[in-house]
Order: sequence, then structure tokens, then C-alpha cells
Amino acid sequence: MTVYDVARRFPAIGDLRNLCRSLAVLDAILSPDWEYRYYSFNSAWAVGEEMASMRNGSGDEYSIVFSPVGAYVRGFGHESPMSPYARDGEPWPGVIDSVPSVFRPWVEEPAFTDEGNVPVVTACLWREVADSQWRHGTIDFPAGHDDPDGAERLFHLLADRSPEAYQRFAEDYYEVPVDPEAVRHVYALRPLTPETVSSLNAETDLSDLDEEIREIGYPSRGRDST
Repeated sequence: MTVYDVARRFPAIGDLRNLCRSLAVLDAILSPDWEYRYYSFNSAWAVGEEMASMRNGSGDEYSIVFSPVGAYVRGFGHESPMSPYARDGEPWPGVIDSVPSVFRPWVEEPAFTDEGNVPVVTACLWREVADSQWRHGTIDFPAGHDDPDGAERLFHLLADRSPEAYQRFAEDYYEVPVDPEAVRHVYALRPLTPETVSSLNAETDLSDLDEEIREIGYPSRGRDST
């Protein structure tokens, strides 16, 4: 799978945002220590902007910026042959060359570049609010690699949006049983209940998550899911 396949499988912007919030809430419940989580979401990352992120602790990461103009997706597979660090600091041709001007500030965003201002990216997608599909550059992928840009590892839970996919991931990564009904509850953006939280992590209380829920922008009772 490459970014080409991901673009065909990604949902619309609003649905992707909802999924990212759900992933962040599930990880917040299963991993109270932020540093050990895969998925995070900051609903107040910047004025008018939200950011979803993934970091696996081994060098793979992605960032998704949601803004009034659309959504920008940056992924970095640290073992990818398309890494700029395998090309003297130059991103792979086509990955970011055709990013529209409305998204260019995020190509150069300090959080997404290294100390030498090199964009840390091997896979990139974007979608303006009026677009009917996700877009990407025209890329000549290196031959002989099943996952040349890292897209399969990076985005598999965004491309396979089934609760069962998250359950398999979490049981493998956190090495605990994961209640599939609780995952479905969160994927549906239903307000959390004490029972839902305890079914995922008996050592976490709903009250412990108040700050996390506000930061993620996940709906709580009395708050809608917009």
C-alpha cells in the first residue's frame, strides 16, 4: 500500500477528524501516561486549527492538521527508502512538490521539519473543503518495496476504520484484552460512561479523563460531536 491507496480509502474530512478523536480517546483510556500512547488529538493546536498525531516510539509518525481550508496529512516512515535522510536532506520527488499554496505553511511548519528545516516526510496527502477526494503528488515509487513510503504502517487504522482493527492493534500493543463493544461505543462518538471506561481499563476513572476529553474535543454529556 502506498499513499495512492490511502487516498482512495480515507474517509471525508469530517469523518477522518471524528475517527482521529476516537483513537485519541481510546489511547488516553488505555494508556494514562501520554508518552506511551500512539494516538493523540489537540483540538486547540493553533487558532482555528486542530491536530491529530501518531507516534510509535520507534521513529514512525504522522500529523494531520484540520483547518477551515481543509486537511493536510504528513507521514514519516523512518525506515522508508523515501526518507529525506536517505537523500541528503531532500524529500522524495513528488511527495510535497505539488502541495497547494493554502497548505504550504504546514509543509514548512517547524513541528514537521528538523533542525535543518528539512521536511520530515515520506507520505503526504491533502484535501481542500471543496474537494471530492484526497489528493497527493505524482510519485515514482522505488521498486522492490511493499511499503515504500511507509503509508501502510502509518495509516492502517485510518484506512481500515473498523473497530475490530483498533481492537487488534491495542491488544497487540498494550498487551491487554480490549472490549470490542467499548471500542464501538467510542468510534460512534457516544459520551463516555464510567462503565465504558472501566471495561477498557479498570484502573482509569471517567473523572481522570476530564482534561483529556476537553483537549481532544470528544463529546461529553451536554456537548455535541461537532
